[in-house]
Amino acid sequence: MSKAIRIHAHGGPEVLTYEDAEPGQPGSGQILVRHSAIGLNFIDIYYRSGVYPPPGGFPLIPGGEAAGVIMEVGADIDWLKPGDRIAYAVTTGAYAEQRVIAADRVVKVPDGISDEQAAAMMLKGTTAEYLLRRTFKVKAGDTILFHAAAGGVGLILGQWAKHLGATVIGTAGSTDKIELAKAHGFDHVINYREQDFVAGVAAITGGKKCDVVYDSVGNDTFPASLDCLKSLGMFVSFGQSSGPVPPFSMSLLAQKGSLFATRPTLFVYNAKREDLEASAAALFDVVLSGAVKIKINQRYALKEAGRAHSDLEGRRTTGTTILVP
Repeated sequence: MSKAIRIHAHGGPEVLTYEDAEPGQPGSGQILVRHSAIGLNFIDIYYRSGVYPPPGGFPLIPGGEAAGVIMEVGADIDWLKPGDRIAYAVTTGAYAEQRVIAADRVVKVPDGISDEQAAAMMLKGTTAEYLLRRTFKVKAGDTILFHAAAGGVGLILGQWAKHLGATVIGTAGSTDKIELAKAHGFDHVINYREQDFVAGVAAITGGKKCDVVYDSVGNDTFPASLDCLKSLGMFVSFGQSSGPVPPFSMSLLAQKGSLFATRPTLFVYNAKREDLEASAAALFDVVLSGAVKIKINQRYALKEAGRAHSDLEGRRTTGTTILVP
């Protein structure tokens, strides 16, 4: 009997229940996967707590990132076969030993990348890819600010942005996290608990400020993030770990320098199969080249998902975390 973590109602980590969950058989265009590693992401907490509504209602199996081995393929699939190693980044359904998933949402994992690495980086790494290469095309000479620099996306994006030739500024809340971020591409890291990050950015840049701010924190860093941007800079709000950005007047963007603002999501950027393949290929290439290293800092058994959520919410984790079935 296959096991999974299910949620039957919104709430705290205690609503994550470990129970029997048969995945069923793959239909046309689907595959049955046995997971070997599952990624942990803050979006999982949004679905658990009710910030985001559960797709398809309850019960919900959370988790959007995993890697594993194909057990069976359904009809109309000629590019995958049992035994292939795959990984994916979707919305939900990954907190399980086995699952059925649409074949067009998975990518093959190349030799040289382990299942654990693939599970730890698919959602976070393809997020870094679209932020750096499509939302705002970072190039050599750009200066960027990234909040939560020691988080899973931050440690990948910091290395990748440095590889692209940018000056990379981050924020973090402890000495350990600052040192971790600096070891992963960040040129400067501001301790937001001890220093106003707007003043810190001004000092680092000599008052020139940044070309782009990447912000997954939300309420706690807005509108101060806008004050870190040079005229015509871009504010990229891609998460809300401290709560949503409050409503604001568009005239605020004009007042602060004719700024651009966007609220992108990975699932729109990679909705098309060709975009997903290109995003994953770029991620795998930069990891295989050695320019971006994927280090897994925490491992929990799948049945310990509640403890993993508590640690993530309590900011007691750094970098990437996986659940092991």
